Amino acid sequence: MSATLHRLGGGPAPSLDPMMALVAHDMNLVNAVILDRMKSEIPLIPELAGHLIAGGGKRMRPMLTLASAKLLGYPGTRHHRLAAAVEFIHTATLLHDDVVDGSDLRRGRRTANIIWGNPASVLVGDFLFSKSFELMVESESLKALHILSNASAVIAEGEVNQLTAVRRLDLGEERYLDIIGAKTAALFAAACRIAAVVAERSEAEELALDAYGRNLGIAFQLVDDAIDYVSDAGTMGKDAGDDFREGKMTLPVILAYARGDESARAFWKAAITGHRNSDEDFAEAIRLVQASRSVDDTLARARHYGQRAIDALGGFAAGAAKDAMIEAVEFAVARAY
Repeated sequence: MSATLHRLGGGPAPSLDPMMALVAHDMNLVNAVILDRMKSEIPLIPELAGHLIAGGGKRMRPMLTLASAKLLGYPGTRHHRLAAAVEFIHTATLLHDDVVDGSDLRRGRRTANIIWGNPASVLVGDFLFSKSFELMVESESLKALHILSNASAVIAEGEVNQLTAVRRLDLGEERYLDIIGAKTAALFAAACRIAAVVAERSEAEELALDAYGRNLGIAFQLVDDAIDYVSDAGTMGKDAGDDFREGKMTLPVILAYARGDESARAFWKAAITGHRNSDEDFAEAIRLVQASRSVDDTLARARHYGQRAIDALGGFAAGAAKDAMIEAVEFAVARAY
């Protein structure tokens, strides 16, 4: 077993290409499962679900299940249905999130709720959740079912926690991390851990893969929250300033508010409570988060969690799978640069 530590930074720009190449064959089989289980006699269901599933996402979460299985040398096929279940859980949460947030852009395309309406989006999300549980049961692993069903509940709790924290200036960094740990990192962790379950590996390896996925998920969300203040809709695949206009206290805002002078704090109070949300106000928000180095510090925290993800792989043997999983972390962090 190798214990080599890898450090973030340096070298050419990281990419997901190695992971995509590593799991390409398995991903084709997972895609076949996804397409088959999206079928319904109600035409709206595959039409709406397909709009999001085929909308340009990299399918990072099911790829993590497949890559983790490669890391373990698992030769079977039970993880294919579980990887499809992971993607259905993720897609269902996106459909529900867009309704809750009133979003109109996802991955550079109009959201399903804008095209088909909120009721259809919620109900098709429910359909995909149901299909994910069918797939879990078919994996014939009670432990995998427990891990993924628990992740689904944790994600929902995280979303409710975030909903109750909207427009709350008193939201601290600890609660923010609880929110992103639930709504984003829980599924990353579960996606990786279930590979060790179906491969019948030790609990220590399960927990190592759980730690890898969880820390990667936190880093991923930290970067997402940072680039809302440094990027544009074409880069992000959503409208620039969505978080700002929705009154979300993401880490860049939490830090900028805490570090601001009286004038800055007055601005944030008006903005987060919904009284300053114009394009000019968003430009001022960008100026304040950059002046307070809040984005820089958010990205520094992302690198910290990224390093923790990489370190979690230290006990696994060197090889193409491990290299691809390390580069996936570096890619997740480098998206902001």
